[in-house]
Amino acid sequence: MKRIPIVLIAALAAGAPAVALDAPNIVPISESLVTSGQPTRESLAALKSEGFEAVIYLAPDSVPDAIADEAEILQAQGVEFVHIPIVFKTPALAEVDQVAQTLERLDGRKVLVHCQVNMRASTVTFLYRAGWRGEDPATAYESVTRVWVPEGAWKELVIDALAARGVAFDPF
Repeated sequence: MKRIPIVLIAALAAGAPAVALDAPNIVPISESLVTSGQPTRESLAALKSEGFEAVIYLAPDSVPDAIADEAEILQAQGVEFVHIPIVFKTPALAEVDQVAQTLERLDGRKVLVHCQVNMRASTVTFLYRAGWRGEDPATAYESVTRVWVPEGAWKELVIDALAARGVAFDPF
């Protein structure tokens, strides 16, 4: 896991905008969607100034690097906080559906989807993009491989979620 200090991260090759954020494995998807690992407390406190309007947090509160008052830090700025805890060893289709429904509701707003190191966030955001938004799955999957290649329960989740949405794509 590499931590990137507060610098502009250019994603020009992917056509995504630069993002100022202090978190591991930042992956800008578009002008309005970014995935990452756990941002620092200071970075969370500056998200509104970076234009973020909502944060979806996918790790359980019990993970070691969770920021206990993340919701309060964000709400104090007027940034919506949505917590959908996904236990890493047992991800479920219902959780993917919940994230997708939340992203649909937040459409048009700048959103950060994060977890600990961007494994949950990158994978679930890919499934949303390919399964709900109809984006090209091969292109959308590139944002996952910038962080990892899902295995075990996550590989099964990807296969099941794509099949459930009728997306003919096998990244494995």
